[in-house]
Amino acid sequence: MIALGIETSCDETSIAVYSEKEGTLSSKIFSQAEIHANFGGVIPEVASRNHIQKIQPLYEECMKESGIKEKDIDIIGVTNAPGLIGALFVGVSFAKGLGYGLNKPVMPVHHLAGHILSAELSYPDLKPPYTALIISGGHTHIFDVDKALNFTLIGKTIDDAAGEVFDKTARVMGGPYPGGLFIQNMAKKGDRLKIKFPVAFKNEPRFSFSGLKTSVINTINKGEYSYEDIAASFQYTVAKTLAEKVFAVAESMKRDKIVVGGGVAANEEIRKVFNDLKADKSVFFPEIARCTDNGEMIAYAATRFYKFRKFLNYSGSAYDTKHSIGIL
Repeated sequence: MIALGIETSCDETSIAVYSEKEGTLSSKIFSQAEIHANFGGVIPEVASRNHIQKIQPLYEECMKESGIKEKDIDIIGVTNAPGLIGALFVGVSFAKGLGYGLNKPVMPVHHLAGHILSAELSYPDLKPPYTALIISGGHTHIFDVDKALNFTLIGKTIDDAAGEVFDKTARVMGGPYPGGLFIQNMAKKGDRLKIKFPVAFKNEPRFSFSGLKTSVINTINKGEYSYEDIAASFQYTVAKTLAEKVFAVAESMKRDKIVVGGGVAANEEIRKVFNDLKADKSVFFPEIARCTDNGEMIAYAATRFYKFRKFLNYSGSAYDTKHSIGIL
């Protein structure tokens, strides 16, 4: 099976072609990070307009590089939820138009399911059951994934997502948007055990980072510690909180494999802490390039979900989670 993947949930426009036989034939991403950096965050209207401008050229470039013809496509996978509604509309509309023109089925893929399954692209022998953690600018969710590809939500953040608190901490320190790399680089010069920051909901499979954010801001304002030590201690607190909660869930669900995906999964400290604490568990992080939003994970997910035969009809829309494959 050959799948086309379309991803436009936030500020990356991405198209990819994936073959079950040969792997990824082509994957293209246009990132709007530099555009939105001028605003200190993603502007939905700006994101939507850039998706409109880039999606057709990216598709043509991707098809040319893949070496296949349009008739060779078996299925079109597209992110239809969650995300910025205007951005999602661009990808879903493009997918529906392409599906109609080529007479190919369109599969609506849940964005978080795509991130979880992206680890299988990096580790071809990896298959469920496993515990999955998604960490990004908008999400911090723990799922249990069984052999039948049922995704069960175990816990999530009740306020800020992990990526969001990285961005807000960086902004208070005078750093750029997005702030993850800024914090990571600054933390390399600091002592991660210098400051003991608070952890919410200890021994529970849910998250809250708003208290941590407030504590970090107060610490910065007091001026008693260097930015390097604050960054290192903050980053370590987030990493240790994520790891301890996920390992506890995996133990309670009797899972010996843990998948960590999403943009924040690229963080070096988080990867180190997970590997330091894994004990008898196996931890799987996708390659850095596959942590960001990408069409490759959507194309792959479409091949994995094809057996469900749950396609998007022409009246189907973006953000219709009742018609998302993977997570309801």
